[in-house]
Amino acid sequence: MIITWQGHSCFKIQDKIGPDGVTVTTDPFDKDLATKANLKVPNFESDIVTVSHQHHDHNNAGALRGVPFVIDCAGEYDFKGVLIEGIDSYHDEKNGAERGINIMYRIEIDDISVAHLGDLGHVLDNTQLEKLVGTDVLLIPVGGKYTLDAKKAVEVISQIEPRIVIPMHYKGKDSKLDIEGVDKFIKELGLTPTYEEKLKISKKDLPAEDMELVILSF
Repeated sequence: MIITWQGHSCFKIQDKIGPDGVTVTTDPFDKDLATKANLKVPNFESDIVTVSHQHHDHNNAGALRGVPFVIDCAGEYDFKGVLIEGIDSYHDEKNGAERGINIMYRIEIDDISVAHLGDLGHVLDNTQLEKLVGTDVLLIPVGGKYTLDAKKAVEVISQIEPRIVIPMHYKGKDSKLDIEGVDKFIKELGLTPTYEEKLKISKKDLPAEDMELVILSF
């Protein structure tokens, strides 16, 4: 499996490269966000697109090439051999009163379980946690203000106990977004990160004991 970060909350997740591979894209953003965050709007071909909530910086499915299967609601989905479960949550700590609902996604691809938490704004309740137990790779927002901040993100990580953590939704280089950078989260989590252009991993290569922190570039 290959995970490539496009910036913000958008990832390209592939079971393999080539015409026989399946590509899942999470939370594609629009031109406005791209300008503010110094990013490029994702416009590659995708088979599946997951949308955590209907904000412009997460729902630009129309930018992707091809005719992707778009998932934007909670429920169970099976498309091209990829199993996906959407899990209801909230964009804030007040049951959605401030910013509305958020859908977290558990994606089973290439025998690996990837969880994308969207713009999660709170720690998990027991029902949500049950659906995320056994996650191998966790994609989690850490920038605060609109999502979990560094401290709350670490609390959620301790709930899920994934094998690999990849932070997202934080302020990058030359970004004008009013959120925190990743350094505060790295310090709070207390793990020495590895820095990669993309994560290439198979089930047998997943860490067996200690959790790993991976910082992806874009």
